Amino acid sequence: MKLTINWRNNFFMFLMLIIPCLITVAQAQDGITVKGVVTDEKGETLPGVSVKLTNSTRGTTTDVNGSYTIVAPQGSSLVFTYIGYTARTVTAREGTLNVALNPDATATNLNEVVVVGYGTQKRSDITGSVASVSKERLSKLPVNNVMQAIQGAVANVTVNQASSIPGDAPSVQVRGRSSINASSEPFVVVDGIPLTKTDGSINDINPNDIESVEILKDPSAVAIYGVNGSNGVILITTKRGNTGKPTIRYSTYAGVENATDVLEGASPEEMIARYAEYARINQAPLFNGGPVRNEYELENYENGVSVDWLDAVMQTGVNQNHNLSLSGGNEYAKYYVSGDYLTQKGVVLGYDYKRYSFRLNTDIKPTKYLTVGTSSFIASHNRDGGRAHLLNATAMSPFARMYEADGRLTQFPMRGEQLWTNPLLPTTINPERRQFNMTLNGYGELNFGELAKPLDGLKFRFNAGYTYVPGRENYYEGETVYNVNGLGRITNTESQSYTIENILTYNKDFGKHHIDFTGLYSAKQKYWQRAIAEGQIFPNDDLGWGNLGGATTQIASSIADKYNTLSQMGRLNYGYDSRYLATFTVRRDGSSVFGANNKYGIFPAGALAWNIHNEAFMTPIKDVVSNLKLRVSYGLAGNEAIGIYQSLSLLNTNGLAMGGQSRTALDVRALMGNPTLEWEKNRSFNTGLDFGLWNNRINGTIDFYKSNTYDLLLEQSLPRLTGYERVYSNLGEVSNTGLDVTLNTRNITKENFTWSSSIVFATNKNKITNLYGNGQSDEGNRWFIGQPIGVIYDYTKVGIWQEEEIAAGVHTTWDANAQAGDVKLADLSGDGKIDNNDRSILGQTAPKWTGGLTNTFTYKNLSLNVFINTVQGALRENSQLRVAGDEAGRRNSPSVIGYWTPENKSNEFRSLGNNSNRYGYGFPSDASFTRLKDVTLSYTLPGSFVDKIGIGNVQVYASGRNLYTWTNWVGWDPESRDITRGSEFSDLNYPMVRSFVFGANITF
Repeated sequence: MKLTINWRNNFFMFLMLIIPCLITVAQAQDGITVKGVVTDEKGETLPGVSVKLTNSTRGTTTDVNGSYTIVAPQGSSLVFTYIGYTARTVTAREGTLNVALNPDATATNLNEVVVVGYGTQKRSDITGSVASVSKERLSKLPVNNVMQAIQGAVANVTVNQASSIPGDAPSVQVRGRSSINASSEPFVVVDGIPLTKTDGSINDINPNDIESVEILKDPSAVAIYGVNGSNGVILITTKRGNTGKPTIRYSTYAGVENATDVLEGASPEEMIARYAEYARINQAPLFNGGPVRNEYELENYENGVSVDWLDAVMQTGVNQNHNLSLSGGNEYAKYYVSGDYLTQKGVVLGYDYKRYSFRLNTDIKPTKYLTVGTSSFIASHNRDGGRAHLLNATAMSPFARMYEADGRLTQFPMRGEQLWTNPLLPTTINPERRQFNMTLNGYGELNFGELAKPLDGLKFRFNAGYTYVPGRENYYEGETVYNVNGLGRITNTESQSYTIENILTYNKDFGKHHIDFTGLYSAKQKYWQRAIAEGQIFPNDDLGWGNLGGATTQIASSIADKYNTLSQMGRLNYGYDSRYLATFTVRRDGSSVFGANNKYGIFPAGALAWNIHNEAFMTPIKDVVSNLKLRVSYGLAGNEAIGIYQSLSLLNTNGLAMGGQSRTALDVRALMGNPTLEWEKNRSFNTGLDFGLWNNRINGTIDFYKSNTYDLLLEQSLPRLTGYERVYSNLGEVSNTGLDVTLNTRNITKENFTWSSSIVFATNKNKITNLYGNGQSDEGNRWFIGQPIGVIYDYTKVGIWQEEEIAAGVHTTWDANAQAGDVKLADLSGDGKIDNNDRSILGQTAPKWTGGLTNTFTYKNLSLNVFINTVQGALRENSQLRVAGDEAGRRNSPSVIGYWTPENKSNEFRSLGNNSNRYGYGFPSDASFTRLKDVTLSYTLPGSFVDKIGIGNVQVYASGRNLYTWTNWVGWDPESRDITRGSEFSDLNYPMVRSFVFGANITF
């Protein structure tokens, strides 16, 4: 909601500012004159800060530029207080005294204005579950995307950084996984315009530009986004200009990073022992009688040379960021302009990333009744370069040959083993990977109250957004990777998205009654296309992708699609005496992805809240109970997150020989159309309690929720006789039940020292309650009635078969094929054999509960922030244990993973026998962990110093991220993805990284 500024308002503001100053001057006797500027932790000025003498009523407030002047007795102290910030007490001194305030991460301000869907509300008036991300985390953490700052800090918002590849965005879930086939990612909105479904990424948004982040979780809060809200909504608001003199802010940081856990392979001595044991147990010959297995290993072994392949493909990562912004304005025009440059050199060779971004936000008021503005940005992503292959490096023997005699990289370092290529070969090519996001958003807001007094409170806002996301990937490989013919490929993608919103709002107070209404009519369209041109067999490598026409064989392909939505929404908020609150919302959405018979869905929701602390009977204990609000909400949301055209039967083009000529023919695709396909629906209930004790020294929220997603968009297999393989249908149900807890405390508040804490705790129980309507589970897809969507369904390992057991024949009534050193699996069915009947559900892949603890300490201008998060109850298949000793002895294995031998009768690790895991046991392991996520130490230079050099504010800091992890997981990291050989993206394995960063924020 825009604040309308007129001369009358300015006059009252002038009186409010000048009267305290006049009173202060009148009361001052023999004192000193103190003046200065008050800024926030980012160096931006703070208007309206209270400046008072300790133990006195005398004081003043800062003006619109953050400036103040006060007369104080010699030796006295001044107290600076501002809502949402930690109070500071400073000794008064003659002359300039600039003060920087730090956000109070634990403060709950009931009058704080919070961004909600299509507008704002006071926190005390909110009826739904809306979580705000601490401004302290947003301002002080040097992260590449804002989701990294949210990770672990907001209850029941799961941010999984499975890939630490520079430029990759993490995945996010709010309150668990609500769908099987459809996406469970939340809907992201930036400055009122959707970022989701435009092909934009959270990496497009520069974290330095972000002012606030709100997360809508419950049915009342998300209902306003209808079909887009079933998985939660993340609202990002970027910075805008303020009235006052121009402010220039420069932020920079630079640092290094390395892998948190390096999974070293077997040493040369360990490799020789492994080869000997492998040859013994499998009766397999070694090369020339040993001791190595492959021809290309012999020379290095005989010369006493070994290669550290991990060291060859890994390096110390380096990252740096530079951000420059300019903001300011007056009552008629405000502006915020920023430019950002980020560069990263990854810890794996060749994984380099650069991002350039520019943002322009404006608010212009040409008349008292009209405001227009923009929220536009451009982001450029560069991921050029050949990348080393980490998985191949982990497979290499330490005796493998890196280079040929002519200096070229060896193609197969363990030749005659030809399964694993040289991990450095991809670094010899130089592909281009570029992507851009050009987003132009604008608005116009008409205040009817300024045109006619009876229409006071009535506003109309028009939002328009256009997003253009082009990308390209140019690729060529030739003789450097042993492709003697040459292969070149150019892939161009492009998407254009349009958003138009018409929003009518009415806000009015009638005595103790308050109402505000929001009406919406919006439309959205996205067009996407991709074109691929490929050439094979080139005369030389000089042509590359620049001249595909020079190739002997040329192939071209393309694909395109279009997506449309149309929506209407109405929301009514009612409040009585700031005690009783109600919200009613209904939204109607239409989407082109659904069947012709079910394009539209209607999604209603309602919520009630009771501000108990405002009741008269609470007056006697108001000193103890400073906030107490009970909330309850219930509603319906939708999910359309399936691919475009998935409700249609599509045709494929194929080349056929007809009449001696090549003809293009059409045939049906594997997917059958379904004209009745409609929305997934999510029915949710939420009840919550907001509380504050002893003037909010202890405050927090507790929310209990239960949701049921039905009419799931489920991909169903079909009998081949139908002519199709699969079809999307509305089948199945999934439920989520959980608890969100946030607790904030101000533990110590002294003149020069404060200590505050924030604790978040969340549980989520996910369960499939129905699948195909017949009460049957789907074992093939690992979907089981009564169990979470993601489960580990496997055998139960009870140890390793020992020689004594085999000799005694114990295995004959259990696992007749077992050999000493094999994995011993439980015969759960009791039928004397190991088969599919002995598999069971061992655990879930999603955590059972998560938590986070933030401690913030301040001493004068020094601040220390320590954050620890924990993820518990998750089970993952461990590919490192599964492949150890397997693949017919064709790879190295981690040194920490042992193996059974007749001398080392391990009951944990199996033997190196080729069939020691004949049933394909996946070695599921506990992926729980507790991580020292980030530690930041910052120092704000004293105002007396920066004033001498003519700078408004200077803050320097040092920060460490992912510093230490406590876990029982055996592998690179329990959070990192581990893609095995044969998978499409096995070349994208990348370790979790630990970073150390030094930075500064300077305001002029």
